[in-house]
Amino acid sequence: MRVRVWAAGAVVAAAAMAAGFAVQAQQPQPKALIIATGGTGGVYYPMGGGFGNIIGKEMPGFSATAQVTGGSVANLQLVGSGKADIAFTQVDAAWDAVNGKDKFPQKLGIRALAVLYPNHMHLVTVDGTNIEKPEDLKGRRVSTGSPGSATEVYANRVLEAAGLNHEKDIRKERLGVAESVNAIKDRKIDAFFWVGGLPTAAVTDLGATPNVKLKMIDIAQLTKKMNEKYGPLYAEAVIPKEMYKGMDKDNRNNSVWNILAVRDDMPDDLAYAITKLIIEKRDDLALVHKEALNIKPEWQTTNRAGVPWHPAALKYFKDAGIKVE
Repeated sequence: MRVRVWAAGAVVAAAAMAAGFAVQAQQPQPKALIIATGGTGGVYYPMGGGFGNIIGKEMPGFSATAQVTGGSVANLQLVGSGKADIAFTQVDAAWDAVNGKDKFPQKLGIRALAVLYPNHMHLVTVDGTNIEKPEDLKGRRVSTGSPGSATEVYANRVLEAAGLNHEKDIRKERLGVAESVNAIKDRKIDAFFWVGGLPTAAVTDLGATPNVKLKMIDIAQLTKKMNEKYGPLYAEAVIPKEMYKGMDKDNRNNSVWNILAVRDDMPDDLAYAITKLIIEKRDDLALVHKEALNIKPEWQTTNRAGVPWHPAALKYFKDAGIKVE
């Protein structure tokens, strides 16, 4: 009798387990989106991670993961090849991608979902290097940004405007911002370029380092020459002296806008939902990084986006009463 009871119980348990597996199998798994961001020392990566969490909470049936990358150029290549779904990118790199210029031998079908915030070019050195202006970089050890980054593209254009050849006139390193900070602390480089939001954690770390005095080099005077060659992509800007410890005066630099970009064949309903989320949940995203507060309806203009809009983004702007010029 005990054997029969046990056997019957086992059958019931097995049936229940099978039914449980069947129910589990019927439940659709969340579609995983990949957000291409940047290095861990910049702004794209934490902001991308924060946005991924928001997608997981606010968009049923979807999850999203931030991927560490070399930056804008790599992000656009990943999205263009279908290896990522969403890219944080600078407008200058995106413009090159859609036109098949510079780092992009073929045109990519990239579309803008939203204008985010301006990226500031940092030209960073420390006291004791005797670097006072961009021209002083000649012959020096300089990091122009990691391979695949918009920092590298941007830095080369700054050097060109200063009359320097990035291949011949400097001793070039290609490091991300965190690696650049470590290298300048160890006196392995004399200066580095970094383009990112304010503040950038790695630069903050450099400014707070004992026995190191951070120094920012002005480049605003080169803006006109850069725009004459590459189009109206760059704007004169200022990094206030209060931004980073060690700054004695405001840094007159220049900036370029960031956008959230996707492939041109992203389904309209998905593109609409992502656009709505990045605009309407900016305060939640600002808990991760305060640059998210600069994601404003009034910034959503064609000039700032730099590349064509995804039709679903334009539909959302129309529905939300956001005027896009």
